[in-house]
Amino acid sequence: MTDLSRALSEFHPVTAPGITDADLQLRLNGLQARMRREGLKAVWLDASSSLTYYTGLSLGLSERIHGALVPASGPLTYVTPTFEEPKLQTLIRIPGEIAMWEEDESPFALMAARMAASDAPGAGLAIDPATPFVFADGLSRAMGAPVRSAQPMIVAQRQVKSAAEIAIIQTAMDASLSVQRAVHAGLRPGISTTEVADFVNAAHVALGLKPLFVAVQFGEATAYPHGVPDPQVLAEGDMVLVDLGGILRGYRSDITRSYVFGAPTPRQRTLWALERAAQQAAFEAARPGAPCAEVDAAARGVLTAAGFGPGYRVPGLPHRTGHGLGLDIHEEPFIVSGNATPLEAGMCFSIEPMLCVYGECGVRLEDIVYMTETGPRWFSTPARSLEDPFGPATC
Repeated sequence: MTDLSRALSEFHPVTAPGITDADLQLRLNGLQARMRREGLKAVWLDASSSLTYYTGLSLGLSERIHGALVPASGPLTYVTPTFEEPKLQTLIRIPGEIAMWEEDESPFALMAARMAASDAPGAGLAIDPATPFVFADGLSRAMGAPVRSAQPMIVAQRQVKSAAEIAIIQTAMDASLSVQRAVHAGLRPGISTTEVADFVNAAHVALGLKPLFVAVQFGEATAYPHGVPDPQVLAEGDMVLVDLGGILRGYRSDITRSYVFGAPTPRQRTLWALERAAQQAAFEAARPGAPCAEVDAAARGVLTAAGFGPGYRVPGLPHRTGHGLGLDIHEEPFIVSGNATPLEAGMCFSIEPMLCVYGECGVRLEDIVYMTETGPRWFSTPARSLEDPFGPATC
């Protein structure tokens, strides 16, 4: 058993090269090429992770529309409240024009006028899927024409990660795995879920990551995918579930481990082994060209064969098997029944087919994979056994 305060003092910041301006410009070039193929005149990027993906700007959503208008050709236009322009100038990485609006003016009329005056080819406006409805409605009214979603174009690029993105995620995942190890070594009878969560957040800060989230559950609370409202205190024989993540250069980590504090019962061993088998089955099904739905079906099939489910019924797996990971904690591709999206090199997603037995306990083993031309690779080594959920440290 390791004291958590001592473990915290042993963490040091990690680093990874960031996304370059040249990378951002290539992404924008790719988006504009897609727009021209579809005959679309412009795409609106709201203050979302997609704005960050294409321009490097991280503005944060507010009640004032703020973002970038990307034409099918030529420089983009940043749209900003006038009083935010000085700050925006310090943040811009990709050159472009700036269109400003005062508090008593309509930003939507300003954007519609810019669209009308643009000599970019094509017609119509597609909007970032994260754009709030009130902004989308305002744009549609000002333009006198409906807007459509830019999601297919944006997703086609964002769900396929570059080597630089994968390297950042790898560094973040390594850091978060070290936090998981420290939690496992530092548990003691009577420790609360709140104490563990506080340590996880502090550990991510010490490692140079921004804390993203942490979920700590003991005993029966582990049975519920998003936990219970109240904290728990650890007792001998409790199932432990720790799900955590951090942010490094805008990219997310996400990893879950489940194990027993003390001696496991035969029932706990059985549930844990089934969960691990389901995770492995999903990994083996994740072949290039396979639809996402097949990965979900492989994990679910292991649990169904053991008498759980079927489908989303509990006891069993009540949610999708995985989700994409990148600038958002949950993004495409989603590993779920009905998703025919074929897997391709560069896709990053979780494999986490949680086995839930309400009123008793649950087991979730979550690791992230990235696809290569020959198949998936783990960012972190999956749990080896119930007693050894990590294996030997590699760094």
